Amino acid sequence: MLHQIAIGSLMMLITVSFAATTAWAMEAMFVRASRWLMREPHGPKMLLIVIGAALWALAMVTASVWSWAICFRLLDVFHTMEEAVYFALVVYTTLGYGDIILDHNWRILGGMAAANGLLNIGFLTAMMVEALRQTRKSQLEARRIKAHSNIHL
Repeated sequence: MLHQIAIGSLMMLITVSFAATTAWAMEAMFVRASRWLMREPHGPKMLLIVIGAALWALAMVTASVWSWAICFRLLDVFHTMEEAVYFALVVYTTLGYGDIILDHNWRILGGMAAANGLLNIGFLTAMMVEALRQTRKSQLEARRIKAHSNIHL
């Protein structure tokens, strides 16, 4: 039991750290592009932010599922990589079909993969919303400043 908790904790740390590191990198890209993002037209730029944030979230879920699948294969929990990926995806997304179940010796690890999915998907959703909120807030502020400066001319 303790080895499952240790392995699961390490996997959670890896996937959360990777998501946080890439979120930090994405924030740096937004900062670099902030002048461009604040200029009109705002609509197409918001569309790019939505698409970029969604692709980032999808990439993070994909990387996490594959990380768990590789872990399951290295531990010889599944006989094929396809089974490991399928199980990791079903558990990570908390879909939980139940058509493939873990051996009694590994079932805590499956629960930890599900908990990791809940944690990371919540984090990714929050980051997507925050990226959109901050960008839109900055765009509206830039529009307000521009309108205010035009009034005084």
